Amino acid sequence: MLEKIREGSQGPVAKVILGAVILSFALAGIGSYLGQTPEQPVAEVNGIKISQTEFNRAYQNERSRLEQQFGEYFAQISADPNYMAQIRQGVIDRLVQQELQSQLAADLGLRVSDDSVRKTILELPYFQIGEKFNNDRYLQVIRQMNFQPDAFREYLRKDMTRSQLVSAVAGTEFALENELKSAAALQQQTRNIDYLVLSKEALQANVEVSEQEISDYYDLNASQFLSPERVSVGYIELKAEDITVESVTEYDVKAYYEQNKSQYVEPEKRRVSHILIDNSEDDDAALEKANDIHAQLEQGADFAQLAESSSDDVVSGEMGGDLEWIERDVMDPAFEDAAFALQSKGDISDVVASEFGYHIIKLTDLQPEQVKAYDDVKDDLRAELEQAEKVDAFYEKQTEMGALAFEISDRLDDAAEVAEVEVKTTPLVARNALPEPLNTPAVITQLFSVDLLEDKVNSEVIELGDEHVIVVRVNDYQPSATKPLEQVSEQIKTRLVNEKASTLAKEKARELFAQVQAGKALSEVATEQNLTVRQEAQLSRQSYTVSPAIVTQAFKMPRPNSTPSTDVVDLNNGDAAIVALKSVSEAQVSANIDPQVQQNITMAQANKNYFAFIESLKAKAELNLPVTEQAAE
Repeated sequence: MLEKIREGSQGPVAKVILGAVILSFALAGIGSYLGQTPEQPVAEVNGIKISQTEFNRAYQNERSRLEQQFGEYFAQISADPNYMAQIRQGVIDRLVQQELQSQLAADLGLRVSDDSVRKTILELPYFQIGEKFNNDRYLQVIRQMNFQPDAFREYLRKDMTRSQLVSAVAGTEFALENELKSAAALQQQTRNIDYLVLSKEALQANVEVSEQEISDYYDLNASQFLSPERVSVGYIELKAEDITVESVTEYDVKAYYEQNKSQYVEPEKRRVSHILIDNSEDDDAALEKANDIHAQLEQGADFAQLAESSSDDVVSGEMGGDLEWIERDVMDPAFEDAAFALQSKGDISDVVASEFGYHIIKLTDLQPEQVKAYDDVKDDLRAELEQAEKVDAFYEKQTEMGALAFEISDRLDDAAEVAEVEVKTTPLVARNALPEPLNTPAVITQLFSVDLLEDKVNSEVIELGDEHVIVVRVNDYQPSATKPLEQVSEQIKTRLVNEKASTLAKEKARELFAQVQAGKALSEVATEQNLTVRQEAQLSRQSYTVSPAIVTQAFKMPRPNSTPSTDVVDLNNGDAAIVALKSVSEAQVSANIDPQVQQNITMAQANKNYFAFIESLKAKAELNLPVTEQAAE
């Protein structure tokens, strides 16, 4: 079994799932993997408690993820207590699943190799600068999390082991050739049907609706006839990109280049390797060990071999201590000073102390400083100077505009004049129909505030983006109100007529269906009722020319024998139909099934089996899942 799991975890489906799990690790925030003293548990799995602290951390991570996904609209979503209760329950379910998986992985003796852990650390974006792994960044982050390198690697190993188990369940999934053909044949199967539709529109002439019924409906459903609150807005908008500035001369560009020449220098780069001795537990012993290693290097010992065997930076140590290319202001200052003091390839530094311990540094390659030529950068410089002038003008105008909008708060003309923009207005529009740039949460909040609605003053300056602001005021406001009965009477009447006609159509369909079941042919029923029998000789599951409700019902009906199978179905638009299934045509599936079809079938089976796997773990486990009264908010 273990061999199958290990083999399965290398398959293409497994790799997709493993990648998703590792990605979720990064997105959720590695802070969620810190361990703390257990408190009141939110769940217990086979005697192992999931603490309130662990739940709170996972819950906050999930909130952060949702805030990133929905942005400012998350505030509206999170106001729904039922929605947030579902989020909390989902976090608990996920923590329980993870604990079940960890326990099973331990029972099976699964373990992730050191090389896999190292590779994952190198790929996690939290440890990268400029899309490349940075060792100082790595050490700094894990120490902020109160992890020593060994402890962090072991925690990550546990998470990856759990991921290996999950991916193995899906990765070992397969479908036999006959299963693939059978599933493909079902997907491509067609059915020959006759059907007739009883349209509610055809019965509306027989429907009567009294004034009392309309009045009663209005009284019972008054909230459905609210007119939306509407607002007429005046506003002034200022954007840096719209500001016109004087043309930048060639002299200006050249002078700017000379004044800022240092910015157009490709800095010196160095490739270095290092050996790190951790001094967090015993500084004297660490220094003694570092000096001993340095002595061995002076006597000719191989740097890469000593890095692999002795460095406490296991990640770089397995690569001979290589840290790849570095520039200034990236590494620890003491480390940088020593690295950039080395003169020639192969030079080795003295023992260097940093906040991470003691280093011995070797220069393995260098790239000298290079200056970009004026002709190569002058176009970019001109655009930069023009943009700088626009930004300066923007902030000057914004300051004056905001001050006048506040001082003269009953109109926008004066503020618009100093900003050199025009006052724009809108007609009365509903809150959810505001045009750009008014349809942002920040502007809407201001527009419907007490100050603007009741005091009729200008808003403060509202930022819409980089160098993009707006000031608004309410010109007119109409609050939400229930529309009078006479205004919605026809609307209610139409609704009631449709409802009654739909009820008649469904009742009539069932009466006619009873006649078909009694032996009358569908065509005969149609003729008597002046209806049309429609035919679909090759109805597929993906047919769009027939109502979805009819398609669904047709593929649920049993195969016909000597007589067609019949059934009645209510349609989503209020109509009703009688369906007669005459025959079923099996698809001729070729020996070479389309790869995408194969993958879809396999993945569907994998998902089904994964959920079955989780449910089986739960069924065998001793679970204590109390209701979380103290869930984090």
